[in-house]
Amino acid sequence: MHRFIHDLTDQSATLTPDTSALIFKHHTLTYRALQSAIRHTAQLLQQSGLRRNDRVAVYLPKQFETLFAFFGTSLAGGVFVPINPLLKPHQVQYILKDCNVRFLISSNQRLTQLQEVLADCPDLVSGISVDPLKFSGKVRMMQWDLMAATRQDPLTDDTPLPVLDSKQQHRTDTDMAAIFYTSGSTGNPKGVVLSHRNLLVGASSVAEYLENRSQDRILALLPLSFDYGFSQLTTAFSVGATCVLMDYLLPQDVIKAIAQHSITGIAAVPPLWSQLVKLEWPSDAAISVRYFTNSGGAMPQATLARLRQIFVNARPYLMYGLTEAFRSTYLPPSEVDSRPASMGKAIPNAEILVVREDGSECAPHEPGELVHRGPLVSLGYWNAPEKTAQRFKPAPARLASLPLTELAVWSGDTVYKDEDGFLFFVGRKDDMIKSSGYRISPTEVEEAVYGSGQVTEAAAIGLPHPELGQAVVIFATRNPVTSEDEISLLNICKKQLPNYMVPHKIVFLESLPHNPNGKINRRELQETYWSLLAP
Repeated sequence: MHRFIHDLTDQSATLTPDTSALIFKHHTLTYRALQSAIRHTAQLLQQSGLRRNDRVAVYLPKQFETLFAFFGTSLAGGVFVPINPLLKPHQVQYILKDCNVRFLISSNQRLTQLQEVLADCPDLVSGISVDPLKFSGKVRMMQWDLMAATRQDPLTDDTPLPVLDSKQQHRTDTDMAAIFYTSGSTGNPKGVVLSHRNLLVGASSVAEYLENRSQDRILALLPLSFDYGFSQLTTAFSVGATCVLMDYLLPQDVIKAIAQHSITGIAAVPPLWSQLVKLEWPSDAAISVRYFTNSGGAMPQATLARLRQIFVNARPYLMYGLTEAFRSTYLPPSEVDSRPASMGKAIPNAEILVVREDGSECAPHEPGELVHRGPLVSLGYWNAPEKTAQRFKPAPARLASLPLTELAVWSGDTVYKDEDGFLFFVGRKDDMIKSSGYRISPTEVEEAVYGSGQVTEAAAIGLPHPELGQAVVIFATRNPVTSEDEISLLNICKKQLPNYMVPHKIVFLESLPHNPNGKINRRELQETYWSLLAP
């Protein structure tokens, strides 16, 4: 039985040890080799002083060592914290400090870039490089050859696991496993704390409705710091399938990978799907694909129609999820033609409610807030009790006879149900921008713009974009002391922000609209410039 996230690979390592677990570029790892590397990583962490529940940040692109670090941390009793490899040093520093990270696993190049900010992370014990170190920072630096574990003699059934201390032996599946950082509407990102049970139930639920099996070859295109991207690993490992890791440079590379590896399952977000449908696909390139999934925003109908022409043997799964509860709904392929705009219904082992402000359930076609209850509800936000209390609240319709309070995730999204219980998205309560599958904090973008000294007022707004879903647009008033233009301000943003946060356009106005409380009227800007980016 799987109790912990690191257990996912054990069954396949025992029953089918020579089956391919991971493929990266021209290299393949069997389940036996993967298990060996995970154990090796766990031993190294324990020898370095890792204690139960210590946070281990992983700041790497998709590669074998990234997975060794995730699952090895879990086996050693720690909590892994995936950091998006696109983030800039000051953003990485925020996560390291906010999460009280003790170990940072990265590469020599990335650690070099982080040298200055690491000195201001008081909880950090070690920076660990997966390749040869060429410097020594103020923080203790170590080098591990995690790939060495895959070159050791094959494991046997009596190969011992790393010795765990007595406290770690009494862990349960409700313990912390991982912390995924997601953008908040009011500035810095929030760390969503996930238990082992959250991750395992999510893997089982998704694998169930996607009908995953050991013969599947799943293409991992999305960042592993994104819960939707990480899910490609857990669903594959839960059934003994093969996961193909890919950091693509060009959309054309995706076509080649699908054909080369006979991919059967693909997950992506609307902007990537929009790029892929514009390409010329060889007639036999996608014949192996049996399903494709979409989340992170609504898929345009024209894009979906073209994908169904490309993937002639595939079933489409349109999904909706929250990092705070992993995945909430999916639309069965059989309903795509009759309800193409629907979010579907609850995934297995989850209940989705549509409620009024008082918690009572809405009638069909009555808009209300989407509330998710069940074992996928996470443990809250790390070190943020006030924000946790705003989003994690008592589940609606609780039986009065049950004295203990069950917490549910109140999504902040407005939806409605039709007469058959299918859900439809209406809008968001907050100002979050959803672009390229990422949730972007307008405040974080605005801080970079204000930091330039070139504006007196600024507002980051999400406007409809045919490929990105929404694009970030800055509306600002100039600082009369400066004479900089849009291009120079955009260049400053590019230095301060990861690519997906950089504004698509900057619009200078004489003044910004304000509401009676004196705050910038974002809704008026959105309504006035709604069609600004229309093709």
